[in-house]
Amino acid sequence: MHKHILIPTDGSELSQKAIDYGMVLAKSVNAKVTVVTVSTPFHALVVEPSMITDTPEQYGKRMATLAAEYLNVAKEAALAAGVSCDTMHVEHDQPYLAIIETAVRNSCDLIVMASHGRRGISAIVLGSEALKVLTHSTIPVLVFRAPHPAFFIAS
Repeated sequence: MHKHILIPTDGSELSQKAIDYGMVLAKSVNAKVTVVTVSTPFHALVVEPSMITDTPEQYGKRMATLAAEYLNVAKEAALAAGVSCDTMHVEHDQPYLAIIETAVRNSCDLIVMASHGRRGISAIVLGSEALKVLTHSTIPVLVFRAPHPAFFIAS
């Protein structure tokens, strides 16, 4: 079935759940995993509030530190699951393209990623990296969404 799974992470709780799910899936089919996190390059004209106060060097160091934190969490999940895992930090203006390009470059045959499930105007304004990956990737994509807490009925 699948031999190499790519799991993108943004460090969010939902992303962590997708990592855990992807590791269980990889273990069940004896696949290796690559986990990638993508940061956008520093720009002089910015939308990202944290770039306003940073110098390019400070921004780069902060992004490297965050990426290392996100990827260490993934390494620990892989170790706990007994799965072979490589990690990558990629800098790219368009995270969805970085995800797809990483999958292609590493001969991944499945992308497992989280979706925050934004709807309405927030989906239009904020966009959805998962949706962009889904619509542009030629590699199969499994989108992980955690069930909404309202769906759980107390007994």
